[in-house]
Amino acid sequence: MLLADIVAASKAIAATRSRNAKIEILAGLLAKAGPQELPIVVGFLSGEPRQGKVGVGYAAVFAINVDPASEPSLTVGEVDEAIERIVATTGSGSQSARSEILAGLLVRATGDEQEFLRRLLVGELRQGALEGLMVEAIVRVAAVDAATVRRALMLHPDLGEVAGVAVTAGEKGLARFRLEVLRPVRPMLAKTAPDVAAAVEAVGPASVEWKLDGVRIQAHRRGGEVRLATRNLNDVTERLPEVVEVVGSLSVESVVLDGEVIALTAAGAPRPFDETMSRFGTEEGDPAAVSLVPFFFDVLACDGDELIDLPLVERQEVLDRVVPEQWRVPRIATDDAAEAAAFLAEARARHHEGVMVKGLDGAYEAGRRGVTWLKVKPAHTLDLVVLAAEWGHGRRTGTLSNIHLGARDPDGGGFVMLGKTFKGMTDEMLAWQTRRFLELEERRTKSTVYLRPEQVVEVALDGVQASPRYPGGMALRFARVKGYRHDKSATDADTIDTVRAIFEGRS
Repeated sequence: MLLADIVAASKAIAATRSRNAKIEILAGLLAKAGPQELPIVVGFLSGEPRQGKVGVGYAAVFAINVDPASEPSLTVGEVDEAIERIVATTGSGSQSARSEILAGLLVRATGDEQEFLRRLLVGELRQGALEGLMVEAIVRVAAVDAATVRRALMLHPDLGEVAGVAVTAGEKGLARFRLEVLRPVRPMLAKTAPDVAAAVEAVGPASVEWKLDGVRIQAHRRGGEVRLATRNLNDVTERLPEVVEVVGSLSVESVVLDGEVIALTAAGAPRPFDETMSRFGTEEGDPAAVSLVPFFFDVLACDGDELIDLPLVERQEVLDRVVPEQWRVPRIATDDAAEAAAFLAEARARHHEGVMVKGLDGAYEAGRRGVTWLKVKPAHTLDLVVLAAEWGHGRRTGTLSNIHLGARDPDGGGFVMLGKTFKGMTDEMLAWQTRRFLELEERRTKSTVYLRPEQVVEVALDGVQASPRYPGGMALRFARVKGYRHDKSATDADTIDTVRAIFEGRS
């Protein structure tokens, strides 16, 4: 298959807002791909090569200026092979060698193909071919059950490989994917409920748990080996030695745990969120400066038994057996809204975010926002993407201060501007974000630096109001920065639909 076919499909997907049309384009292309090409094609259209991050910077990619080819000739296999060589090129002189490989690739590409490749290599390809659409396209081409594909993907988060198995081996092949200790799976996510009464009514008998203002982690242990991953599956084992020690001390041979880590005061109260996040930044945090404590709330596997299909109440029995209480998230079991509300009040009195309300009969739906997990937070918070930043004035002169905030558009693949804020920023945060934003710079005016939309920030807000000033017709009310989410990518940011639900009073 020619790269030109991928580029044409990408442009067609970006040009339509119709979900069905996008799926039809994807399915048509996947049907033409050979078995060896499928993982490559899926990766390209999902915005990331099958090799993951390639390791070439924005400046290096866009500094290569070669005349485009007059006719398309590159195959997807040739592009994949070149990317493989770039990834494998390391050590002394690797930067020059990588540039040479990249130049040899770009000189064979047409103008449209050059643009596509550059955007692909720096992780900036946003044509709207998101994972949900790709899953539906795979289902059409392979004629398999959508639930089977999603289950395989949650246990083996490699969309290209899952697509290849679906098309070549069908549902029997997909059924072979199992949870494997030391290989992270996508975490189960929660939906939002307006209050605890509505949450308890929705899920029935529930486990009501404190919602900590920490960072989600997944802990794997097999024998003496421990691996830790964030919610977006980044390995953070070396950054969290104190958590490795805790997991290594458990009386098990193998286990997979879901939980959070958080910085606490000597009295046990949560420290500011940015102190927790300081251990997950682009520069490694100092464990001696900020120590993190793990709190686990679920167990996915234990001593050879896969538990994700068991009801929560049975998983909790295993959790209580293998994890001491000091490292478990406080919880109660109840179907009484008043009792749940009192537990929420206790969590808030201890300065935690709120509570999670989880159906006791629910299975663990990895990688999905399950209907049996609901979060209740009295104050609204959103994870948004920084689109631009303005130079500060007065004591903030010389720093990038006022940030432009955007929500993810799940259909168009872009981001919708919702307002600006300069509130909640410490001096340390201002210094850090100035360095970070200049690394993400795409262009600038006299007062504003416009960024590649990659950095996620968590903001608290009082609400959402109508505004003709912004393209979504809405603006944030009294937004202030809680902290930067180094554990999340732009694809994890809240969508414009979530913001609209707050605006309409539905969350």
